[in-house]
Amino acid sequence: MYKILTLNNISVAGLERLPRDRYEVASEIQHPDAILLRSYKMHDMEIPPTLKAVGRAGAGVNNIPVEKLTKLGIPVFNAPGANANAVKELVLAGMLLGARNICQAWEFARGLEGTDAEISKAVEAGKKQFVGIELPGRTLGVIGLGAIGVKVCNAAVALGMKVLGYDPEITVQRAWQLSSQVQQAASVDDLLSHSEFVSFHVPLVEGTRHMVNADRIAAMPEGAVILNFARQGIVDDEAVVRALDAGHLRAYICDFPTNLLKDHPRVVTLPHLGASTKEAEENCAVMVVDEIRDY
Repeated sequence: MYKILTLNNISVAGLERLPRDRYEVASEIQHPDAILLRSYKMHDMEIPPTLKAVGRAGAGVNNIPVEKLTKLGIPVFNAPGANANAVKELVLAGMLLGARNICQAWEFARGLEGTDAEISKAVEAGKKQFVGIELPGRTLGVIGLGAIGVKVCNAAVALGMKVLGYDPEITVQRAWQLSSQVQQAASVDDLLSHSEFVSFHVPLVEGTRHMVNADRIAAMPEGAVILNFARQGIVDDEAVVRALDAGHLRAYICDFPTNLLKDHPRVVTLPHLGASTKEAEENCAVMVVDEIRDY
């Protein structure tokens, strides 16, 4: 009988793949053989001596002490690509939020008072401050062409956008999946200097921390929109806010609220919703449970 400790709620669709005659699964269990988790931070957790494997029902593993576990001979499994469609859809929504000033307009409408006739008059007087832009013909730059980045590129092409992609480590599999209309950027700087919208789909490592900084923002076209649904830290938030205040950037849409960002009028922060769909949670759970079970 294998013991599986769950540190977060894991979709039933995944847990059902662990036969009860061979696996004991619980959120409180002694001497676990494996751990399943989503966002729980394991870095300060004492590693049980019985542990044989860790599985994260998601793509990133920043919340898991991979190096420490590797030294102990404990493999870490994840679910790359299982949440790709969910994140892609949120990126598309983010582009529309930034292009059409939807959140700001919604707040304006929610604050209207008076009779219906007075509200209608205020709407006509106020709507001009929310004039937006359309996506077809605009250039989207995508950094990171894995499962999510490829889906974002292809969806943007279908919307009539020009798309630039950059990923020096793109796999053959992802290259085959990428639309032939996506143009290759020579570098991060090359991509940013030509992109009216830019979306990041890379892990947070030393080489990607503050990938978007003040110098690179200054080289971007005026009125550009930055989207970050990857990891907090890839974008230098302070540099972005300065560029927004100066009128150089149009908007910043991200999945990582902070005190600096959450109340800024040109920023839309969402509560880390990238993979928060029923389908993505099921896909991630099924993939990682199968990996743990096979191991």
